[in-house]
Amino acid sequence: MAQTPTLGLEDGLLTFDTPEFTVQLVKDSQVLYSLKTKGNSSGFDFIPWDMMSQRQYDGNYHLGDLTFRVRALGSSSWVSGDSSQARQPVITLPASGNNLAVSNLAPTLQGSTMLNITRRWVLSNGNLELLFDVQNAQTTAVEIGSIGAPLEFNNIFTDRTAAETNEQCSLFDPYIGQDAGYVQVTPLLGTLPPLLVLPMDSSPLEGWRFLPENTTASPYYQSQTFEGLYEWQFHTLAYAENEWKNVTPWNAPTSAILQPGETRTYGFQFRLAPSIRGIEGKLQELQRPVAVGIPGYILPADQVGRLFLRYPAKVQSITAYPSGALSWNVVDEAKNSSWVGYSVTAHTWGRARLTITYADGTIQTVHYYLTKPAVEAISDLGNFLTTSQWFDDPTDPFGRSPSVISYDREVNDFVRDDPRAWIPGLSDEAGAGSWLASMMKQFAQPNAEEVGKMEEFVNRTLLGSVQNFNGTVKKSVYFYQPNLVPNYTYPSTIDWTNWWSWNQSTSFATVRAYDYIHVTAAYWAMYRVARNYPALVKTYTWEWYLQQAVLTVATMTGGGVDYVDDGLMEETVIRFLLEDLKREGLNENASLVEARMGAREAIWAQERYPFGSEMAWDSTGQEGVYAWAKYFNDTMTALNALNSIIAYQPAIPHWGYNGNARRYWDNVYGGKLQRIERQIHHYGSGLNAQPLISQYQSDPSDIYLLRVGYAGLSGPLSNIDQGGFASASFHSFEDTLKWDGYSGDYGPNLLGHTLQMGVYLVDHPDFGWQAFGGNVVSTSPTIQVQCRDSLRRRIFIPALGALLTLDAGAFTSFEYHPLTMSVTLTVASAPEGVPRAAPATEGRLVITPTTVPTGGGTLGPMTSLQQEAGAWIVPLQGGFGNITLAVV
Repeated sequence: MAQTPTLGLEDGLLTFDTPEFTVQLVKDSQVLYSLKTKGNSSGFDFIPWDMMSQRQYDGNYHLGDLTFRVRALGSSSWVSGDSSQARQPVITLPASGNNLAVSNLAPTLQGSTMLNITRRWVLSNGNLELLFDVQNAQTTAVEIGSIGAPLEFNNIFTDRTAAETNEQCSLFDPYIGQDAGYVQVTPLLGTLPPLLVLPMDSSPLEGWRFLPENTTASPYYQSQTFEGLYEWQFHTLAYAENEWKNVTPWNAPTSAILQPGETRTYGFQFRLAPSIRGIEGKLQELQRPVAVGIPGYILPADQVGRLFLRYPAKVQSITAYPSGALSWNVVDEAKNSSWVGYSVTAHTWGRARLTITYADGTIQTVHYYLTKPAVEAISDLGNFLTTSQWFDDPTDPFGRSPSVISYDREVNDFVRDDPRAWIPGLSDEAGAGSWLASMMKQFAQPNAEEVGKMEEFVNRTLLGSVQNFNGTVKKSVYFYQPNLVPNYTYPSTIDWTNWWSWNQSTSFATVRAYDYIHVTAAYWAMYRVARNYPALVKTYTWEWYLQQAVLTVATMTGGGVDYVDDGLMEETVIRFLLEDLKREGLNENASLVEARMGAREAIWAQERYPFGSEMAWDSTGQEGVYAWAKYFNDTMTALNALNSIIAYQPAIPHWGYNGNARRYWDNVYGGKLQRIERQIHHYGSGLNAQPLISQYQSDPSDIYLLRVGYAGLSGPLSNIDQGGFASASFHSFEDTLKWDGYSGDYGPNLLGHTLQMGVYLVDHPDFGWQAFGGNVVSTSPTIQVQCRDSLRRRIFIPALGALLTLDAGAFTSFEYHPLTMSVTLTVASAPEGVPRAAPATEGRLVITPTTVPTGGGTLGPMTSLQQEAGAWIVPLQGGFGNITLAVV
């Protein structure tokens, strides 16, 4: 049935100019039709004006709409209002003074007579504002249990080319921080000024609600090309009592009481920041509360974090929820009095928040996720993967035994069957994710028993079942074709008619390039174990594992494999592989890999947006494009990829959004709860962090990259529960707020984590000496740091111009001497606090130049040490050793 347009497009628009924007409203409904930045020759628009003709019906939300739930004070029943559901032209009121357009919403809120609502578009001191004057129209007091303003920005990718998507569209994310909250709208180019939606007085960002719309018509709301829209909620009690009653919301729910005739105004201000990196600076300029957490807001129990706050009013009080979850103390580390700093320590596990109340009554919340000590969390993960998730059933007809198989935490059992064939089929991201995680855990923190099982998996399942002996890799080893497995009982409760219930021929196809990277990473990880912990590996030599990795890359790039010319998730591991081939002197193999990667990069160098994938828009290609563009000195392509990442991986004082690269559809393909939604710390976090960290190592002045990159690297720690199970992602909708039940595609997330996690020591221009991944215990006369990251394998000190990496052993602490340009490292055979970790017989230290050290020179050992395959051998006495490096 054809829908009847109700938005009023046929009656024209109202146009206004402000110092920052050209603004257009739909005349009849006075919702926002266009918001263009002044002086932008590209005509960039934050609003999807060109999709309005497809979104002009009842139930389509626009910026300027309002929803609410209200009840008579003392009543238990809420009455709802929603200006989008039965739209009628609003009543235009005179616009005087600084009002641009004023309307009464009564006609479009039919039947909602408890409130009288006037909407005003305002130009105040040159700034655009949207205000709602909410008046109690009753003769008795009323309680507003929710009131929310839908936000519509152009995140619609439907029917757009890659260029149109990147040049015309934006993504938006919230800081759900009460009075300090805001929404940032970042153009996908990553170089255009972002929009900030800031709260006016008494307009806290208390909740963030996904807005349901019709999903059946173009531009296909809540789909892979249109994530959907969200609502800024000023009060949330009515939802907390109903749809969210089984969930702990982000913030404590509130309501507002209006006496008869009383009016309260809610609303926003729209401001431009000069750049994405300049968002916090703009907030400071506008005297908004700003919070900076170091290393971020995912805080392991043995790391003492830092929280720096800046706001004109003094901090009056701080409280923690749950009570006792966090403790804090004032620290005198900020370099100017505009900032007040606190040390923050975790005492529990899971979600927590700090509520800061300022002297002027402003309230700010900062959201944390608390974990076990990072090395312990990784140890738990390895144990869970190789025990609870260890699938050993010789009768399995699909060749999945033995393996680390997909797992359902909600029933604590293997995922033996799923209509999505790849999930129980050990391939694709959601099927390979668990064994890939186990492999990367062994690279990061080898354990003898776990390594033995992974060898068994390689020998009996990976090679010969997942991967054919000729190097090709199957899309799945599981399939739905009952006549081929007559002794296997497929669950009758599953609908097997969907396209993803592959038959054997489709499952056994070897045409998906992404699947080859998982296998390559597994071989590379086992090479690293065999090379540096030789006593742990019994079946194959390190040379064999390297050769298998090369064979897999060669097969992938040898023709007949799809998507090979796209950037591939996890492919930074091929750069590590290439460097190792060079270190080992395997020049022929190194030349092959380098040539194959160079051919791909040459294609990307000719494209402005070489970030494609099997999806219409994605955040998986940028990692590989950046890695090889940087390697082959294609600065422009690397920069384009980096800017793309910055646009969808934000810095926000909230553990779930900070460093969380945009992913929103993969729960459909890998989750138990299949839903399009903003995913929290899906694998985009760990993978997209890699280019940010790599670029930071090349340009340590850009601390923003370190903050966002380290937050992305930390994301995969939050996925690991107290028993060691790792979920694919966290569900962000406020009626859910939980980790998905499936292990799914967690493995790529951990891969990104393990390839870059470490201790990053910085002399911050505002906060002095800070360690991401460590505890600074002294700054005079030297900087002494305890290593507290999950790997204990990497240290980066910008002034020394080199990344310090252990192939074997673990850093426990280090002491940096700025005057002598030297560092003394303490190396242990295994990470402290992890008795299950295999001890190294020697430390193997690699010094990788990243920049020119301060003052020039070269960083090297101060004592005579042997070197093997590019690694300095550090002797360990009683399980410990020390080595001093200096720039000479």
